[in-house]
Amino acid sequence: MTIGDAAVIDRAGLDRLVRVLRAQGYRVIGPQMRDNAIVLDELDDRVRLPAGWGVHTEPGRYRLHRREDEAVFAHSAGPGSWKQFLHPPHRKIAAIDANLNLEPAEEIPARTAFLGVRGCDMAAIATLGRVLGGGAHPDPGFAARRAGLFLIAVNCTEPGGVCFCASMGTGPGVSAGYDLALTERIDDLGHRFLVDVGSEAGDQILSSLIAEPAAESDIATARAEVAAAAGRMGRAMPNVDVREVIRDSRESPHWADVASRCLTCANCTMVCPTCFCTTTEDVTDLTGDHAERWEHWASCFELDFSYLHGGSVRQSGESRYRQWLSHKLGTWHDQFGSSGCVGCGRCIAWCPAGIDLTAEVTRLADLLEGADRDQP
Repeated sequence: MTIGDAAVIDRAGLDRLVRVLRAQGYRVIGPQMRDNAIVLDELDDRVRLPAGWGVHTEPGRYRLHRREDEAVFAHSAGPGSWKQFLHPPHRKIAAIDANLNLEPAEEIPARTAFLGVRGCDMAAIATLGRVLGGGAHPDPGFAARRAGLFLIAVNCTEPGGVCFCASMGTGPGVSAGYDLALTERIDDLGHRFLVDVGSEAGDQILSSLIAEPAAESDIATARAEVAAAAGRMGRAMPNVDVREVIRDSRESPHWADVASRCLTCANCTMVCPTCFCTTTEDVTDLTGDHAERWEHWASCFELDFSYLHGGSVRQSGESRYRQWLSHKLGTWHDQFGSSGCVGCGRCIAWCPAGIDLTAEVTRLADLLEGADRDQP
């Protein structure tokens, strides 16, 4: 096989893929079922992929359900994203002794493979690469964790009820950035996976598996199923200039309406695969002879996030929600050249108040259109 070729492996071949990667020294991260959700965690030689499980999602709701088949990837995004492995939620930066000697924490990232990365999350990893790995001052920890990462993408054929990647241009299929890409198929011929080769490293791993060259009919059918999934999204961002809508809605009364429902709990930023803000804290032992500096995720929904010179700039929930949405969908373009939203729908499913950002943007656009009609 070469880059751009496609092959077919069976269900046993998928488990074998995990074992081959582990045998070559990779820590393999993939989906598994735990605590009534599909979560991402390390896979061992027993594998434990979530065969036969799907999810129902809607605003403020996420529920597992048993499928009639043994599909492994027929579920939409769960509460965790791949961000947690590239940009950890809590990590030690340095240790400080009583003489104020600073000892930076040495981090030697494990050789890692991600199994089951969907189009929205492939886009999120690329976005984090621009934010944390680019610019004049890249985050060395992120760069080290991202270097050598082996990516096995999954083309999505069954989007969930809160997915809207098609309207964000990030899915349901993947087109670049992967080492291998899988499209799962279950039909009269059995349970198998079309495997697209995206890199020399991917070709080398595939050569260790029992794979057959893909027939043109296999490729055409798989591509058609992915294309059809784009028309079955549970949500869609409105077909408007979202940046313009957000910019022109700064003083909209709708922000107060959203704030009346928003709990400012920060769930949306914690599950978002691209939110990257952090803060630091210093901790010490009882003797005062040893201190450590830790970095952990922060959220613009926290009252102290905008603390300046004795007070917080954004004290109301209205201003904090507006900041989050305005940055995610608007000013992110100015900073990083793209939207900060990839359409995964996690923030909708895991919002306890069921707030749907696609509905809120639609409402802002409608209010602007109504205001324009009312102009003399």
